[in-house]
Amino acid sequence: MRFKARVLEAPEISRALKRIAHEILEATKGVEDLALVGIHTRGIPLAGRLAELIERFEGRPPLFGQLDITLYRDDLTELERAPVVRETVIPFDVAGKRIVLVDDVLYTGRTARAALDALSDLGRPGRVYLAVLVDRGHRELPICPDFVGKNLPTSKKEVVKVKLVETDGEDAVELWERA
Repeated sequence: MRFKARVLEAPEISRALKRIAHEILEATKGVEDLALVGIHTRGIPLAGRLAELIERFEGRPPLFGQLDITLYRDDLTELERAPVVRETVIPFDVAGKRIVLVDDVLYTGRTARAALDALSDLGRPGRVYLAVLVDRGHRELPICPDFVGKNLPTSKKEVVKVKLVETDGEDAVELWERA
């Protein structure tokens, strides 16, 4: 793969997350019955940051959880290596809650679909929203994010890499091209 460009640096990511947190509060009218659920791997720290911002703005935190969608993927039989199953931690009843699924990049929509399937096995939320740091287009399923940090039109040969301090030691969004 060949590096093309840094699309976002730490300050831009921080600003995007602050905007998304405000948009979530505007849409949900506060933290009552609000839950942020991060999708493994980078959706979890992003959801955590959004939860901290919302607590700072509202004076109390939303509910928080983490979701593993590995067994809900529709490409399990195509993977070369055995999938790594991580823990789903949803320490609240999802029934009737307003849930914001949080992920780093929205591409085909298949991760979001798998997350909806995994979430529905836990109960019936009142409403589900989708928040992503980067929407790169190329949807294969009718999935549309409610909250977006940056729209980044890409070609199918390009790869968007999100780096976060919590997982990678720095905050950045990079664009790479497959050889």
